[in-house]
Amino acid sequence: MTKSKHVFQLMIVLNDVKPLIWRRVVVDARILLPDLHKVIQTVMGWTNSHLHHFVINGHFYHDPDEEAMTEYVDYQEIPLNQVVNQEGMEFVYEYDFGDYWEHTIVLEKILPKRKNQYYPICFDGERSCPPEDCGGSPGYEHLLEVIKDPDHEEFDELSDWLGDNFTPEEFDLKIVNELLKTKDYGVVDYFD
Repeated sequence: MTKSKHVFQLMIVLNDVKPLIWRRVVVDARILLPDLHKVIQTVMGWTNSHLHHFVINGHFYHDPDEEAMTEYVDYQEIPLNQVVNQEGMEFVYEYDFGDYWEHTIVLEKILPKRKNQYYPICFDGERSCPPEDCGGSPGYEHLLEVIKDPDHEEFDELSDWLGDNFTPEEFDLKIVNELLKTKDYGVVDYFD
């Protein structure tokens, strides 16, 4: 697949969570949808432990699935710029159909590639991603209430479950970009 001379600046917002959890990333315009899924998993902090799909212009895009309940498009060879190609265009990424984490993604800008810049790159964001399997938005709200109150009856149990690595307000841009550089995203590479 040929590389694009353009990149897409995307704003990714996790819906139904306040305060907002969001990331701003730049990806090759021709990144394949399965690779965009990997980028989202990396920048948001998910662990790729559940099913997912994109909803673009009313169509579902995901891996082949004989048990799918809705019509879908096999997304394995579809580049992003084939289905999203205008600034301001929005689409949805849903992850974990049990907890139902819905993300709104906006194509903010179409930009020329910069020489010697690695893509994908995350250049802004706020707050940690919720822990996997915490019960979706309602479960996450409950978790945040409990960990703020050491006297809460569930404090010890949830603190043990979370471990020492979860800080809701933390977002480490440097670590996210180091992780992005260690993964393979198909067409994404240095632009010479």
